[in-house]
Amino acid sequence: MDPVISVAASTAPDIPAERRTPVGDGAESVQVRALLQLRELVLSGELPGGSRIAEMAIVERLGVSRTPVRAALMRLEQEGLLAALPNGGYVVQTFSESDVADAIELRGTLEGLLARLAAERGVPGEDVLEARECLAAIDEVLAAPVLDDEAFSRYVALNSRFHALIRDMAKSPTIARQLEKVFSLPFASPSGFVLTKAHSSQARDMLIVAQDQHHQVLDAIERREGARAEFILREHARLAQRNLREALAAHAIGQAPASLPSFKLIRRP
Repeated sequence: MDPVISVAASTAPDIPAERRTPVGDGAESVQVRALLQLRELVLSGELPGGSRIAEMAIVERLGVSRTPVRAALMRLEQEGLLAALPNGGYVVQTFSESDVADAIELRGTLEGLLARLAAERGVPGEDVLEARECLAAIDEVLAAPVLDDEAFSRYVALNSRFHALIRDMAKSPTIARQLEKVFSLPFASPSGFVLTKAHSSQARDMLIVAQDQHHQVLDAIERREGARAEFILREHARLAQRNLREALAAHAIGQAPASLPSFKLIRRP
């Protein structure tokens, strides 16, 4: 039987705070749109890894003034997608396999810490209920023997929501901000890797393993078992580590979908 191959559900990370900002007509909204458009150019492969970026070229391409473009370039440098050049301009960064693996490991560490804090500090019953309802919806999706495209997309959305609920339970904006920075890296978010063979029972089985970990961590938080909650989410990230290795192996032999151009940002040995 062929191994289950894991790939990115999307080339973009989980939705950061600026993407949730309502878009209006002000200067701030223009800056937000410029940031999102520029990030998408990088993650879609239109600005490939190693390519040089000049500020004026992006101004012309996006059709906005220099101020929002300059802010967007600086933000993407902070995220690690771009690097500033000594003589001006930027270059699109590439990442080693260990860079991406470390980002996933860091995500697991921070999510685990948030889960432990949530357990130790206590979580209101209504918040636990909301998370249980989210898990019940995922259980319903996974009840089918195989997943069609619609069900698979629903799983990805619900998975992202559950991780966000766990993050919010800790009530730690400081750690949440650091976690958001990690999510900015390609493939590092909770939904960064999912299974391409969504129509196979093998794919569903791996998602069920991840879902069992979801149930366990919520149970640990409700029981105020901080160490257990932290351990489970760190193991949850290690499942994504395995998915990363399988995805890159598939990409190396041309089996990864062409719709995932951000794989080009990862350097192979």
